[in-house]
Amino acid sequence: MAVGIFDSGLGGLTVLDAVAKRLPEVPFVYLGDNAHAPYGVRTHDDIFNLTCAAVERLWAEGCDLVILACNTASAAALKRMQESWVPPNKRVLGVFVPLIEALTERHWGDNSPPREVAVKHVALFATPATVASRAFQRELAFRAIGVDVEAQPCAGVVDAIEQGDEMLAEALVRSHVESLKRRMPHPQAAILGCTHYPLMQKAFQDALGAEVKVYSQANLVAESLADYLIRRPEMLGPGAQSKFLTTGDPSYVSSKATQFLRRRVVFESA
Repeated sequence: MAVGIFDSGLGGLTVLDAVAKRLPEVPFVYLGDNAHAPYGVRTHDDIFNLTCAAVERLWAEGCDLVILACNTASAAALKRMQESWVPPNKRVLGVFVPLIEALTERHWGDNSPPREVAVKHVALFATPATVASRAFQRELAFRAIGVDVEAQPCAGVVDAIEQGDEMLAEALVRSHVESLKRRMPHPQAAILGCTHYPLMQKAFQDALGAEVKVYSQANLVAESLADYLIRRPEMLGPGAQSKFLTTGDPSYVSSKATQFLRRRVVFESA
């Protein structure tokens, strides 16, 4: 009954932590493609091929349902995967849907025409590849009208977090927020469109100001997954064991992940 969680590196651990707390009875297999991180500077074809390879590895672990806890993969590869690659007995889901549900205050199953929502000015912070895909804006347009989205590509933040350099990550966050606010001085809401960014949520909030509502993904994804599994219990795969897999050096990644989650995490080679 295992569920797979995929990320290009360590960022998806924020999602894993939340879903594991929300669904303690479900085994989760986490796969980090640390050997090829970060994805945010890669081409869409490269991201698609790497993501497909990782998802196949999780299927081999008995995870019929895989969550792409990577916004870049969700933005650049998911639609193509779902349309042309994922077989009928498997599911691959992304992380944009729960965010847009929360932002527009309407359930994803609500297929009524797009309507006006309370939030008019939204700041999106994401990797360069996610920003370039415009996937967030495209999905939002199906649900809401009259929302101005200003996107800021946050180059360097993922690398700094993966390297454990918190001071550099905070400095980059401040710089990226300042850059966005020159174009959108008064955002009402901010989307942290990368699963690494919740670790910097305080830095984003401080730079944006207390009046801006900051939407982070981990808990929203956890609630959405719990709801999905109530409706689709057959998507729990045959896998029975929780584990952590990496395409990188297991010892190095285990050390960084332990620092990341502030609890001992042991990765195996994928």
